[in-house]
Amino acid sequence: MNLLHANDKTGAYPASYYAASRTELAPFPQLQGEVQADVCVVGAGYTGLSAALHLAQKGLRVVVLEAHRAGFGASGRNGGQVGSGQRQDQDWIEKTMGLDAARRLWDLAEDAKALVKSLIAKHAMPVTFHPGVAHACWTEAEVRHTHAYAEKLARDYGYTQIEPLDRAGIQSLIGSKAYQGGEIDHGAGHLHPLNFALGLAKAAAEAGAQIFERSEVHHITEGARPVVATAQGRVICDHVILAGNGYLGGLSREVSAKVMPINNFILATEPLGDRAAEILSQPVAVADTKFVVNYWRLSEDNRLLFGGGESYGYRFPDILKTVSKPMLAVYPQLRDTRIDYAWGGTLAITLNRMPCFARPARNILSASGYSGHGVAMATLAGKLLAEATTAQSDGFDLMASLPQPRFPGAGGLRWPLLVMAMTWFSLRDRLGI
Repeated sequence: MNLLHANDKTGAYPASYYAASRTELAPFPQLQGEVQADVCVVGAGYTGLSAALHLAQKGLRVVVLEAHRAGFGASGRNGGQVGSGQRQDQDWIEKTMGLDAARRLWDLAEDAKALVKSLIAKHAMPVTFHPGVAHACWTEAEVRHTHAYAEKLARDYGYTQIEPLDRAGIQSLIGSKAYQGGEIDHGAGHLHPLNFALGLAKAAAEAGAQIFERSEVHHITEGARPVVATAQGRVICDHVILAGNGYLGGLSREVSAKVMPINNFILATEPLGDRAAEILSQPVAVADTKFVVNYWRLSEDNRLLFGGGESYGYRFPDILKTVSKPMLAVYPQLRDTRIDYAWGGTLAITLNRMPCFARPARNILSASGYSGHGVAMATLAGKLLAEATTAQSDGFDLMASLPQPRFPGAGGLRWPLLVMAMTWFSLRDRLGI
């Protein structure tokens, strides 16, 4: 079974709220025959499109191959949150990498948020960056840790954008009694993820990149000039960038050993009208402290977009049932609210939840495994991949220096072992351990 086709129609966006409200962008052609390029990018999500844009701006001949449509995968289906920092907190990074590298990794993450906002502005994308991401804590111990970490960021990294919230503050913000406290990160934000991907595609094409849709890559022949093959054509190039993330499949054994695809799901309610202010009193996004994170925000037409639940097989489960349960645990007052959209998508995680930057071959680069923290980091990854391709690799090499253990097991055992581990953590969530 191929994840590219397990749950979706070839060349079609899923029936999501994002697809229904997307900016129109004419389809790109299918690759036919042989094309020469300096760089061939596999995957037209944030990573691949950002890489293509930055490479094309440097004057290189760039070809992007996408199995379905630009922004088809996680880039067009996610919660739209543009978070601060790396996926792991600075305590973990300091312990793992040392203080100097931790400082540089924090600065890269700040650059990632700034890059998203600057690309939207520079290319006049029809995308609004809404400031503010709140973090809601289930336990008082998590509240204390969250507030202490905000103090650390202010003291050690000069980051003063976080507003601590007590129990009354978080409940006033999110209209739910489920949480004990939290914070608002005013330096983070949220956006329409598919429209941002389409904005990147339009900008990359205008810069000179050739984008081919419905052009699934089946094989890559390594060598001095790699050959990237699809069913209808091939690209002969000097460099390859692998940007397929959870949909990369078997194109690189080195990457697939360290990056695992999982599925996540979102519901969109009917427009809530005046009731929206009872759900979120400020136009921020929210994520909570569950291991399988619940995350939500209001759309621009005041629907609640609520994400939660995961699965680890090829086929999606009953999405409405999967996500309704955590949504109603937070907002029981929405029990009779109509659900207009329910969709899922495949992202990629690593064992340590930090992105996997790799050089699978001497002229092949890869970045993936953003572990739910990819809107900003994947966009920055594209820029870092473009720089590394043109011999400016400081940022790429820093990210590649992060330790990336392989998932245990081999072949058919890897997925069952992942399922066992993730099920255990999900059980801990349910038991409140």
